[in-house]
Amino acid sequence: MSRPVTLGEFIIEKQKDFPYASGELSQLLSSIRLASKIVNREINRAGLADILGSVGQQNIQGETQMKLDVYANEVFINALRARGLVGGLASEENDDYIAFDEEIHKDSKYVVLIDPLDGSSNIDVNVSVGTIFSIYRRLSAPGTKVTIEDFLQPGHKQVAAGYIVYGSSTMLVYTTGHGVNGFTLDPSLGVFLLSHKNIKMPTSGTIYSINEGNYVKFPEGVKKYIKYCQESDPATKRPYTSRYIGSLVSDFHRNLLKGGIYIYPQGTNAPNGKLRLLYECNPLAFIAEQAGGLATDGYRRILDIQPNDLHQRVPYFVGSADMVSKAMEFMNQFNQKL
Repeated sequence: MSRPVTLGEFIIEKQKDFPYASGELSQLLSSIRLASKIVNREINRAGLADILGSVGQQNIQGETQMKLDVYANEVFINALRARGLVGGLASEENDDYIAFDEEIHKDSKYVVLIDPLDGSSNIDVNVSVGTIFSIYRRLSAPGTKVTIEDFLQPGHKQVAAGYIVYGSSTMLVYTTGHGVNGFTLDPSLGVFLLSHKNIKMPTSGTIYSINEGNYVKFPEGVKKYIKYCQESDPATKRPYTSRYIGSLVSDFHRNLLKGGIYIYPQGTNAPNGKLRLLYECNPLAFIAEQAGGLATDGYRRILDIQPNDLHQRVPYFVGSADMVSKAMEFMNQFNQKL
């Protein structure tokens, strides 16, 4: 029986896919791996330590910051600042991007965008949460400070993206544009082991994930698609099952493995949708496409959208290719573009 491959070994083995990187991207992914283990430790003892609840203030999104939001944000910032690989970082929790201007960062090649703790409001009730990250090669010249343009790149420019889901087991799933692989944390060893090699999302599924409590505010195309999901048709395995956790990473992870569609449209209490293009939609869209799925705003490919703001929100349809395509048919039929 062969020995399981660790995440560190896998990253080093795949360095050959990036001859221009000289190992920096591999080291950067290792920094994220380390930070995720620290965050995982705190999540697992959240009921014992004074780290549950809110900090009594809101982030730039107007959302109440949880104590673990702040903690995870600091952990990832410090882990990425500690090595001279990243010129700057943009976080869902910060108003503006952070430029790392220490001497060790002067020749950095990358910038990172991160949602340090997606679904953190679920922590208090022990529901799975996650971290989402996205990596780009910087546009500004090494030796200078990063600029806003380094972060406002379309998703198809990503060189790597991934997420960590902190659940019944802790998994790190990532892509560098050469397929999707998943690693499960072995708590007895403290290492991530390759558990899901070359993940492929089923072309269709039987799960749709959407907050139906906002149904009356949905665009007509979304309403019609939901009714389609609920109709009986054995040939297409309908009616589908509704599964909505409320932690994007958890919903996406389930659908990635089992097949399904996740929708957060416009027309809810957030007119442009609630999800952030740069911190949530782009990285998961990159993973979805690498696994054979699709991600759109209902009309156009997510990875082709040119960002104009660090905290830009977009409607989001992501999941199995056939299901996303069918949802887009309904959206186009009842064309209600923003």
